[in-house]
Amino acid sequence: MDSSSQYIDDSHISTNVSEIQQTGFSGGVGTIFIAVSLGIFILLTIIGNVFVIVAIWTEKNLKGLANRLILSLAVADLMVAILVMPLSAYNEVNQQVWAYGPELCMLWTSLDVLCCTSSILHLLAIAIDRYWAVTNIEYARSRSKQKIYLLIGGVWAGSSIISFAPVFGWKDPDFYRRLEIEGRCLVSQNVIYQVFATCTSFYIPLIFILLLYWNIFKQARKRIRSRPGAAAVLIEKNSNNPGSSTSPQSIEDQTEENRDNPQDHISENGVSSNQAGLGRLIVLAKREKKHAKETTEAKRVFIFCWLPFFVMALMMAICSSCEPDGIIFSILLWLGYTNSLVNPIIYTVFSPDFKNAFKRMLCGVHYSSQRH
Repeated sequence: MDSSSQYIDDSHISTNVSEIQQTGFSGGVGTIFIAVSLGIFILLTIIGNVFVIVAIWTEKNLKGLANRLILSLAVADLMVAILVMPLSAYNEVNQQVWAYGPELCMLWTSLDVLCCTSSILHLLAIAIDRYWAVTNIEYARSRSKQKIYLLIGGVWAGSSIISFAPVFGWKDPDFYRRLEIEGRCLVSQNVIYQVFATCTSFYIPLIFILLLYWNIFKQARKRIRSRPGAAAVLIEKNSNNPGSSTSPQSIEDQTEENRDNPQDHISENGVSSNQAGLGRLIVLAKREKKHAKETTEAKRVFIFCWLPFFVMALMMAICSSCEPDGIIFSILLWLGYTNSLVNPIIYTVFSPDFKNAFKRMLCGVHYSSQRH
């Protein structure tokens, strides 16, 4: 089809959009409340992810390769907050009536898919890294830069392919009609594209994330049962040194080293780890229960935020009569965005290193002097 016939006259679009705005747009208290609430939401998302980026960039003990994935995730979530959420918030205030033309709509929807897909795929990359660390002792002790950068590069490359596919061929035949008549800016509703995009952006990564964390859980349980004393003495050492901030992964690595060196199975007070008794095992059980809870909560939040939206997105494409009400669409969309707000909390707040870094950033010299 000739390209000139695809474009609707801009003035004609503006006229129809104006008519919709006159009937739908309201400057009342409800609109102000929505604008302020979404503004605060966006600001908190920006602050949380900026804190993560600055902490990893400035703190020496956070510069490990594993945290490069967290850094890249924070960048993706920051892009969601800066490039996607503001126009989406304006769209909500403007009763979901798009008033910026087809070109900006196409760019905005592509960036939306790019940033959100990248955020989701980073969670898969983090799960892969943790699985390798648990199942491969050598990988846990010395991560390969090539593997970490390959994971990050694969995430961004895959997200780019998914997001810009409509621009290079997977067109939505009703894209311009929808803008002209309804004033709605949506990502391509081509059925084949939606099936491809929803599966590769969410459903397939979700399945792999669940499988990977299930195997991580089984490996961790097997490791604890095989040599509980070695792990317990490490936790006792860490609890005797309040200033230390041993991560779950470092505990696992140290435990593996103690397996290879039986003479290290002696605690600092000279008591054999095999004679440590029930107390150490209780400490171990509590620590492992906490780590399992953190992982479970991370999966629950991810599923809670994104599953409703992707079910809706798939249904909208394959069932024309299944399109939800505008309010429901908005709620599910922003519920998905919530994952970018919560990610910095899930993947950093449980880490003592990140906690201390955030406190130093907030309290400055005063907090550092207190610690010393």
